[in-house]
Amino acid sequence: MSSNKSLKVGLVQQSCIGDRAANLRESIKGIREAAAKGAKLVLLQELHTGLYFCQTEDTHVFDQAEAIPGPSTQELGAVAKELGVVIVASLFERRAPGLYHNTAAVLEKDGTLAGIYRKMHIPDDPGYYEKFYFTPGDLGFEPIQTSVGKLGVLVCWDQWYPEAARLMALAGADLLLYPTAIGWVEEDAQDEQGRQRDAWITIQRAHAVANGLPVLVCNRIGFEKDPSEVGGGIRFWGSSFVAGPQGEILAQADTSSPTVLMADIDMGRSEAVRRIWPYLRDRRIDFYDELTERFRD
Repeated sequence: MSSNKSLKVGLVQQSCIGDRAANLRESIKGIREAAAKGAKLVLLQELHTGLYFCQTEDTHVFDQAEAIPGPSTQELGAVAKELGVVIVASLFERRAPGLYHNTAAVLEKDGTLAGIYRKMHIPDDPGYYEKFYFTPGDLGFEPIQTSVGKLGVLVCWDQWYPEAARLMALAGADLLLYPTAIGWVEEDAQDEQGRQRDAWITIQRAHAVANGLPVLVCNRIGFEKDPSEVGGGIRFWGSSFVAGPQGEILAQADTSSPTVLMADIDMGRSEAVRRIWPYLRDRRIDFYDELTERFRD
């Protein structure tokens, strides 16, 4: 990347309802606002075309999945071409009958599909029954080349794993991007809720520091009830943010407001930071074989 290039980015933080067309209209409205403010890259939140359906296990939900390329990439591709922006969209992918993924699609500024990333780490917790719906990704940790740089796209649960961020960095990513859907369970005490959100912010800022890369995180907002009524629902905590390569917060949204978050990223800072904090140089790769073990007994 050019040592003096500035990249303006936009993140669309929104609430979602059970109406795909309405959600997509809201996403596109945010993309248009970001582009009007000068954004050349726009990041959307995880599964932004619908409710976060993984609070329960329901086979009818698979009807919501779509092919990639498909309707959403076609519509968003047209917007990308019209506005001349790169868009990162998170979709429920139907790859084949009985085979589905949580997939991020990257639309180039000419409207073409630059590439996809399939979520690698799939959680299975109360309220987050993603293993029922999503097959783990099989494309590895490969950045997607675009006109604004090589995008290291990861998705939600991936954001807790330093290995994922590191492998994207080692493959030449210029930015790390995390479409996200995470929030509080209403039963948790307020101090526990605070610890969870702080940990979420801290781990992703740490990825920026450890890899000398800017990090973009886009999370949803709003309360979504559990359709099964077994759980108390999730209140998504928003807090979308952009951090620089030393973990510095460049911009951050609040926990509850629809926001088109804007930030200017100095694409030359990663080179400068890595020269003074040369973590890649000093890695002891000759002693890291054990990282491929599940646990050392």
